[in-house]
Amino acid sequence: MAQNITPKLSTLIIEKFDYRAVYAKTGRARYISHLDFMRSMQRIIKRSKLPVWHTQGFNPHVYIMFPLALPLGTDSRVEIMDFALTEKLSCEQVKKQLGEKCPEGIEIISISQPVHKHTEIKSAQYQVRLRTNVSGEESLEKFTEFMQLDKIEIEKRTKKKTVNLVDIKPHITLLGARAQDDELLLDLQLPAGNDFNLNTNVVIDAFLERYGLQCEQIYILRTKILLQNGEDFT
Repeated sequence: MAQNITPKLSTLIIEKFDYRAVYAKTGRARYISHLDFMRSMQRIIKRSKLPVWHTQGFNPHVYIMFPLALPLGTDSRVEIMDFALTEKLSCEQVKKQLGEKCPEGIEIISISQPVHKHTEIKSAQYQVRLRTNVSGEESLEKFTEFMQLDKIEIEKRTKKKTVNLVDIKPHITLLGARAQDDELLLDLQLPAGNDFNLNTNVVIDAFLERYGLQCEQIYILRTKILLQNGEDFT
């Protein structure tokens, strides 16, 4: 005989106060996968002794939300994490308690109440430092030519396990490019968010493959997360 089971805490109303953390993920921490990083942040929040809000239902757990995953191997000082508390605390106090429990490579930059929704994120900016098997000047010349192509097509696997060609040229905004010593320095703006994401590594790989270049060293830093109107999401 079927029984009606009432979820735990279903009749208990717990007040919820939303917070948004801007944090840096740099150094060795940039090699932590997104899934592992989510688990790490859950442990950090628990160790901070903050009155964290849990989801309601059969399996309550710490509520945290990351609006934009950071590509593996990329540094950033503008990452976003949303979470909630059961008490209204000052942003300074939350920053202090959370920051004290963060390991090397993770730094809480600021805490505030959320203003914009995750769905409003449209793009992100990156700094790329690339060293190839040719000089920085030659890499710059080739990347300038690369950005003048009519199409930049990459292979993309669909859910049906077929492969389609996708033109990423319209989605790449080159904000700046220069050669310094033996390196190519790029400032790029790429789509990010719910609608479409373009990984910096995809752009660089397409460039290297096009000209048969070898990557000897690369460093990528995410510098901004932007709204449709160009304002900072943070």
